Amino acid sequence: MDLWNYLEYAAWGASALFGLFIVLNWIKTDSTYSEEFLTSSREGELEALTEEQHHRG
Repeated sequence: MDLWNYLEYAAWGASALFGLFIVLNWIKTDSTYSEEFLTSSREGELEALTEEQHHRG
C-alpha cells in the first residue's frame, strides 16, 4: 500500500470519529435540554439585541 491509501484510511477514520462525536453530542444535548427549550426563540432575541447594539455603536 502506498501513502495515499494510508491517507484515505486516516480520512475515513477521522470522519467516523467526527460522526461519532456528533451523535454523542446530539444524545447528550437531547437528554440535557427539553424540546421546548431547544426550539425556543431565545437565540433570536439575543441576535436581535446584538444587531441593535451594532447599529447604535
